Amino acid sequence: MGTDNKSCVGEFILLGLSSDCDTQVFLFLLFLTTYLVTVLGNFLIVLLIRLDSRLHTPMYFFLIHLSLVDVSYATSIVPQLLAHLLVEHKVIPYVSCAVQLFFSLSLGGIEFVLLAVMAYDRYVAVCDPLRYSVIMRGGLCTRLAITSWVSGSINSLMHTTITFQLPMCTDKFIDHISCEILAVVRLASVDTSSNEVAIMVSSIVLLMTPLCLVLLSYIKIISTILKIQSILGRKKAFQTCASHLTVVVLCYGMTIFTYIQPHSSPSVLQEKLISLFYAISMPMLNPMIYSFRNKEVKGAWEKLLGQLSGLTSKLAS
Repeated sequence: MGTDNKSCVGEFILLGLSSDCDTQVFLFLLFLTTYLVTVLGNFLIVLLIRLDSRLHTPMYFFLIHLSLVDVSYATSIVPQLLAHLLVEHKVIPYVSCAVQLFFSLSLGGIEFVLLAVMAYDRYVAVCDPLRYSVIMRGGLCTRLAITSWVSGSINSLMHTTITFQLPMCTDKFIDHISCEILAVVRLASVDTSSNEVAIMVSSIVLLMTPLCLVLLSYIKIISTILKIQSILGRKKAFQTCASHLTVVVLCYGMTIFTYIQPHSSPSVLQEKLISLFYAISMPMLNPMIYSFRNKEVKGAWEKLLGQLSGLTSKLAS
């Protein structure tokens, strides 16, 4: 079946967001600026964590992985999107479409598992602080990070293989900004109910399972915080989780809305906007959220800027 399919379709055409030239130029400049800010912001977060020894903790170890995932996810979609905004025929080869689907789907899955791992880290930090360094030791952190990358990649490989085994001989127009799984499945000239069931199952396993772990962690965290007598102590405990909780709410919300029920999924325009949110907005927002809402990161920025300012003054004198 895979060989026949390849002989039918050698390339796909992405319809994108707009066919108006002026609109496409505006979107190109907007998305290019956002992408550059995303790459720079996440690179600076990783650099800051590596340079400041106070940030060499499990929480920031996982934040490095989250930043790498965000940049990789944006890179799997945005450069191709930018290129297509400058050309009339938005063609993407069959193999390139499969590769893009694999990487975007795997990186998305990795991020959800990572957020669950980070929730567990926050649970241990708040609920069992005296044993935090013992529980969240380096070996465990490494294994949890590897589990995140492997589980997301395996899930993506399964879906990519199943999706591109479908016969797609009658239609090659993908009404989306990228090779997104639901948009590609719609091109099939056969019944796709089994694919939709597979999407549903993987959504439950890879999205709802981590979400349940996140919810369970935060139920325990909130319960522990409420038992703290000091108002200052409660505030301090909550601040250790505020950044992660903000990212969780943003990240899980739209994905559940989009993928849990394929039969009652949003409109095509909504799907495009949601994809833009995950490819452009979320990777840019994550470093900002962790910078502006985290005292340790802000303190590290101030220390680094102070050192740079001092170095500049010495060079100037």
